Amino acid sequence: MRILIAGGTGMIGMALTESFLADGHQVWVLTRNPPRARLLQGVTALGWNGWNTVGWGEVVSQMDAVVNLVGEPLSRWPWTPARKQRFWSSRVQGGKALAMAIQAAKPRPRVLIQASGVNYYGPHGLEPVTEADKPGEDFLAQLCLEWEASTQSVEKLGVRRVIIRSAIVLSAKDGILPIMLLPVQLFAGGPLGKGQQGLAWIHLADEVAVIRFLLENPDARGPYNLTAPVQVSNAQFITMVARVLRRPYWLPVRAFMLRLVLGEMATLVLDGVYLRPGRLQEAGFKFRFDSLEGALRNLLEKKE
Repeated sequence: MRILIAGGTGMIGMALTESFLADGHQVWVLTRNPPRARLLQGVTALGWNGWNTVGWGEVVSQMDAVVNLVGEPLSRWPWTPARKQRFWSSRVQGGKALAMAIQAAKPRPRVLIQASGVNYYGPHGLEPVTEADKPGEDFLAQLCLEWEASTQSVEKLGVRRVIIRSAIVLSAKDGILPIMLLPVQLFAGGPLGKGQQGLAWIHLADEVAVIRFLLENPDARGPYNLTAPVQVSNAQFITMVARVLRRPYWLPVRAFMLRLVLGEMATLVLDGVYLRPGRLQEAGFKFRFDSLEGALRNLLEKKE
């Protein structure tokens, strides 16, 4: 299979690329700086600016599948107006450019995987949400809504489109987990805010497996929640991290302090959602890491 990945130099993109290459697939990656891009051996780099199809668009006609993971990481601080605009433009304009390339391609790829996030649903209380729930109204929810809509036009062209609303992806080296580990490792672990907010998570290995499962399943289309089937609160998550690392859990971090330091970015840790992978389970996907303790031990005990 020939696969084009936008956002292939990030944590998920790299792991997905490695999985594809291991099974003999061919991978092309769109990157803004091909000479300096962090790519695995055997990957073909294509330069793009994230806005149009100049210099790479014609390659799409050779692809069997396109995976759109592009977007400036939300973990970059501080959230200035300029950075928030980059969150928006990198996702929406990048998606529109891919949609334009697919429209012009002859023949066209059979499937497009479109990234999104758990923030689509906005902050929720204790009631779990499913793919049937409506989007939220805050900044991150509207960002996800527009991100998903950026490639919607390919469906009218007969291209199967799958939307992956990913929870926090757990990796020992990259992403948000190493940041969350730091206070626990410094013997200052405790709940963030009240600690009751839901914290949806998925192991990186399962994230990759789900994407491949949906890409290869001809019946899969529309939105899927990429989250482990076990729902936990922020406090339960940090408690389990402390247990696995054999550190104390005792020092809560007040919400007002997080807002003072992080500003609007504090929503990433103070607001949450209890998420269910309903459509994934209905489709028959089997999680390798369906318990938080098992996932954390797999990731963290390798480092001990």
